[in-house]
Amino acid sequence: MSNKITGYPIQILLCAFFTLFYPKGIAQTTKTNKPNVIVILTDDQGSVDLNSYGADDLYTPNMDRLAKEGVRFTQFYAAAPVCSPSRAALLTGKTNLRAGLPNNVPIPEHAKSAGQYGLPTNQVTMAEMLKENGYYTALIGKWHLGHRDENLPNAQGFDHFFGHERGCIDNYSHFFYWNGPNKHDLYRNAEEVYYPGEHFSDLMVREIKEVIGQNQEQPFFIYWAFNAPHYPYQGTPKWLERYKDLPTPRKEYAAFVSNTDEKIGEVLDYLDENGLTDDTIVIFQSDHGHSREARAFYGGGNAGPYRGSKFSLFEGGIRVPAIIRYPKLIPANEIRNQLSMEMDWFRTIAELTDSKFDESIDGKSLMPVIKDVSKPSAHEVVYWQFGNYSDVKSQWAVRKGPWKLIGNVYEPMGKEKPSNLPSLYLVNLERDIAEKKNLAASNPKELTELLKLHKEWLKAVKNEMVK
Repeated sequence: MSNKITGYPIQILLCAFFTLFYPKGIAQTTKTNKPNVIVILTDDQGSVDLNSYGADDLYTPNMDRLAKEGVRFTQFYAAAPVCSPSRAALLTGKTNLRAGLPNNVPIPEHAKSAGQYGLPTNQVTMAEMLKENGYYTALIGKWHLGHRDENLPNAQGFDHFFGHERGCIDNYSHFFYWNGPNKHDLYRNAEEVYYPGEHFSDLMVREIKEVIGQNQEQPFFIYWAFNAPHYPYQGTPKWLERYKDLPTPRKEYAAFVSNTDEKIGEVLDYLDENGLTDDTIVIFQSDHGHSREARAFYGGGNAGPYRGSKFSLFEGGIRVPAIIRYPKLIPANEIRNQLSMEMDWFRTIAELTDSKFDESIDGKSLMPVIKDVSKPSAHEVVYWQFGNYSDVKSQWAVRKGPWKLIGNVYEPMGKEKPSNLPSLYLVNLERDIAEKKNLAASNPKELTELLKLHKEWLKAVKNEMVK
């Protein structure tokens, strides 16, 4: 049988049909039959700092749109209360200790003396997994996982990188400000690029649209790592005007949150305009709790009923907003209360994209609880530790059921006098979500059990990682 009609190959006729009757994005997902993936990670956003999580003084319609069109989690935990370990866990599906990153990556000038160079190159990232499955992979935004060539995004599975390598930048000059010397920090892949005066959030949106528009032959994975609302608080003038009656630092923080929300909305609208919404998984999460550092004016964010903030393993440092939207498979406007972890995105994305990996990871698929609200959490016990592989001074925590034990607990207090806290702090979260009362002395059975679980877990991790 001839494969030609009226002298034209049938392939050309089919191509013309799809070009004429379908938006440009539809051809991409029809051709590959794999969903696109966008993972949005905000930076230092407080536990309840969007409307769908309880904020009544912020304007976050686009983050809330994701919640209305997907599933949001109320008991979702970051893997660490600081930036680099949290990002390492997200990208590897492992606790930060098993991912080889116990603490924040130092600036490159201090890396050798600290003996920390970033995410080890032998770790398999989410980008590497998806690239192996035919995805075009891009990181837009903040890296903060190492500065040597072998530790940078293009060597860790990303086909394209646009953003900054270090932990934060000024959003207009794109300079890293810390202990000097100050350094320009904006790159497209290995090339340093300059856009002085243009707000970094606008640059990211423009880059994302270009990545999506130029890659029609394969599905895309975009890891969109915001430098917001991390200090310096730099919401644009229209948002600063909107919040002018709020007190400092809530005013500056709120403006940056709403600016971030606006940019998320621009990308969501772009997906709509190109017929890509139904075929794109969008995941949203904050990397940990809000900051009370001096550079953040000692606050601005809100943990709601939770105690603690960034750098603390109290709930306010690690309980974060988290949402997934995928119209084809994820129900709309639903809530899940099951305990879930940042590492779970790795296995969930692998399942939804039919991607394979050989690594032993800590994350569990969220799809069972997403499909069935009555399903229990896949995690019986969860663990945290950051600082180093010794628990003598490193802050650590373990949770089983409602019981949570924190070791070497630390609570940033901004300008306030730090609390005098014991080395072991036991709480029952069902009875005391604010973690006000230490039950270590009155509940020796639970204390002993959780301490044993922590010690056994840490020993296994150290045997695996510390040679």
